[in-house]
Amino acid sequence: MEWMKEGGTVDKRRMTDLIGGVLLLLIGGLLLAGLWVPELQFVFDWPVTIIGVGVGLFLIGMVASVPGMAVPAFIVGGIGGILYYQNLTGDWDSWAYVWTLIPGFVGLGAAVSELIEGQGWDAIRDGLNMVLISIILFLVFGSAFGALGMVGQYWPALLIALGLIVLARAVLGRGEKEATKEE
Repeated sequence: MEWMKEGGTVDKRRMTDLIGGVLLLLIGGLLLAGLWVPELQFVFDWPVTIIGVGVGLFLIGMVASVPGMAVPAFIVGGIGGILYYQNLTGDWDSWAYVWTLIPGFVGLGAAVSELIEGQGWDAIRDGLNMVLISIILFLVFGSAFGALGMVGQYWPALLIALGLIVLARAVLGRGEKEATKEE
């Protein structure tokens, strides 16, 4: 086969082109189905295209053996998800606080990338810490803008909790580094 190199290994460039072509055909077919069947229009609305681009980036990264592509894939897909919610509900004002989820998308992408690369749990934990910080910021900003109801009364406590987490990481992190240096 032409897409195989000598020794039976896959030519990654050709495989990436093959996957990219199949993705374009699928996305085009879904969009065309949305045009021909008006009842499907809400399912294949424009934010779904953005989510699809995120999925495509992730798949291309996996096929090309570039796990780092998970980070932009999660960012694009996550923003597509936010826009899908906003388009579906008409709640465009929510952008005032949902932007705080973007660092969480970066953290998820980093954690998945590190998991695929087989890195240690420390690297994955760093990505998940970004997710936690993003969720806390989402709750703080969402409550400050009055979007989260009763949670809005507790956002100062969320800031205190975030401060305690940051302090604990700083204190515990220094202790681990000092112990490592002494050995």
